Amino acid sequence: MIKVSVMYPSADGATFDMDYYLNKHVPMVKDLLGSQLRGFHVDRGLAGGEPGSTAMYSGMAHLLFDSVEAFQASFGPHAGQIMGDAPNYTSARPAIQISEVKL
Repeated sequence: MIKVSVMYPSADGATFDMDYYLNKHVPMVKDLLGSQLRGFHVDRGLAGGEPGSTAMYSGMAHLLFDSVEAFQASFGPHAGQIMGDAPNYTSARPAIQISEVKL
């Protein structure tokens, strides 16, 4: 199993509309990726590791797939539509990481 993490930095001046993300973007992504998508989790950053510090990321999405190939096959045909929606909820450029789930 692999996890695709999309993390939106809490940079100065960056915006992130969690309501739009949860109510419009996420349902669209789930619909487009279909049965290849095995799980989808969204986190809202609250704070950093030190008391009073800002969270490194304002929002994060974690998508689960059986393999990198399954991710590529489901995401590739819809990449333009999915990525094209980003300006509707954020001004931040996301960091993206693909990981192998070990536990």
